[in-house]
Amino acid sequence: MSQLIGKAADLGGLVDYQDGAVVSKELIRKEKGTLTLFAFDQGQGLSQHTAPFDAFVYILDGQAQITISAQPHHLVSGQMIIMPANQPHALAAIKRFKMLLVMIKA
Repeated sequence: MSQLIGKAADLGGLVDYQDGAVVSKELIRKEKGTLTLFAFDQGQGLSQHTAPFDAFVYILDGQAQITISAQPHHLVSGQMIIMPANQPHALAAIKRFKMLLVMIKA
């Protein structure tokens, strides 16, 4: 995404919804972390998994349920949550939603 460096951009406009799918677009990949945009169609999600790093999720559009260690969290546009390292988590689209995921590896 080098074409974005030094330019203003609408985050939500950088990834589009696709019927019945989860779409992702990596904006930055560095040794110490990544920035990735996701668009989840309604009913789509990511099954429970763990990650070895803390992850920051910001909801750009729509509604999501993010479950961390069996605790569900209902998030809407403009809200964020931090998913702690090594804790099981899952994501589900209550309504289709877009999110920015920031993974910090150090």
